[in-house]
Amino acid sequence: MNNGLLQVEGLRLHYRTTQGVVQAVDSVTFTLGPRQALAVLGESGCGKSSLARAILRLLPRNIEVYDGCVRVQGLDVMPLDEERFRRDVRWRQISIVMQAAMNALNPVLRIVDQVLEPLLVHQGVPRAAALDRVRDVFQMVGVPLDFLGRYAFELSGGMRQRVVLAMALVLQPPLVLLDEPTSALDVLTQANIMNVLKRIKHDTGTSFILITHDIATSSELADRVAVMYAGHLVEISDAGHFFHEPLHPYSQKLMASVPRLRQDTGLEYIPGRPPSLIALPQGCRFAPRCPQRFAKCEQAPPMIDTKDGRQVRCWLYE
Repeated sequence: MNNGLLQVEGLRLHYRTTQGVVQAVDSVTFTLGPRQALAVLGESGCGKSSLARAILRLLPRNIEVYDGCVRVQGLDVMPLDEERFRRDVRWRQISIVMQAAMNALNPVLRIVDQVLEPLLVHQGVPRAAALDRVRDVFQMVGVPLDFLGRYAFELSGGMRQRVVLAMALVLQPPLVLLDEPTSALDVLTQANIMNVLKRIKHDTGTSFILITHDIATSSELADRVAVMYAGHLVEISDAGHFFHEPLHPYSQKLMASVPRLRQDTGLEYIPGRPPSLIALPQGCRFAPRCPQRFAKCEQAPPMIDTKDGRQVRCWLYE
C-alpha cells in the first residue's frame, strides 16, 4: 500500500445522545496513496459520513469520544488546534463535497462569490486572479461561465453538484472527500458527474474518498474499496478483486444484491437489519445476520491480512 497521502489509525468518533453513546466510527484504520480513489461502501447509518467528518474535523457539539491518528502527507493533524487545522489542512489539503448540494450553498449569494471565498480567505489571492481561477475550475467541472452570476436556486441539481465540486477543487487540494455526491441525481446526471470525477483524477492527480451505498457508481471511480459495517471497516481490498470476489460475508451479500447485466444470477438480500450503534452486539457485529456464523463469532474478530494483500475482519480467514 502507498501511504504517502493519508493514514488513518484507530480513529474513533462517538456521539453523546439522550439514549446513550453512538459509536459511529470505531477504531478505523486505512491508508490512501496519491492519485487513488477509495470507495467506502455500506448501508445507511453505518458511520460512513461520520468517518468523513472525523477526518476533516467537521464535528457537532455532542462529542463523547474523538481520538486516533490522522496523518496527512506524514503530518499528524490530530494535535493541531482548530485555527491551525482550518488554516493549513481544511480545504488546502483536504476538502469535501457534501451530500446535499442545495444545503451546502448559500441561497442569497451568487455562486461565484461562494466559490471565490476559499481563495480569498485561505490564500489571500487578489479578486481578479481569483476570478480567473474560478473560471478555470468551472470549465474543468463543466459549468458554463455565464452561470457565474446566478444563485443556487436557479441551477439544476446536477449543476449545483458541479458548483460544489468546483468549490472543493478551487484550492487544488490533493484529497477530496465525496459524501454521496450523486445520491439525489437522475441516472444520466450521475454518469456525467462520475465522468467529470474520472477526468479530474486523471488530469490533476487528485485523490478521492467516495462515500456511497451505490455499488454500481463506486465501481466507476474506485481503485480500492473499504466496506463499513456498524462503525467498523470489515474489508479493505483493491477494486478489481472486490467487485469480482468479495471476502467478507457482508460484502458478498452486498454484491449479491446488485443486478448484473451479463450474469444470469438471482438477487439476494441481507436478512434482519443493522444493529443499533448505541447497543452493539458482542463479538462479530455482523454475526446476527450472517449465514456463515459459527461458534467463534461470539468473539470480536481482528482485521486479518490475506495472501493477496487484502484485509478482512472475519474469523473465516484466520
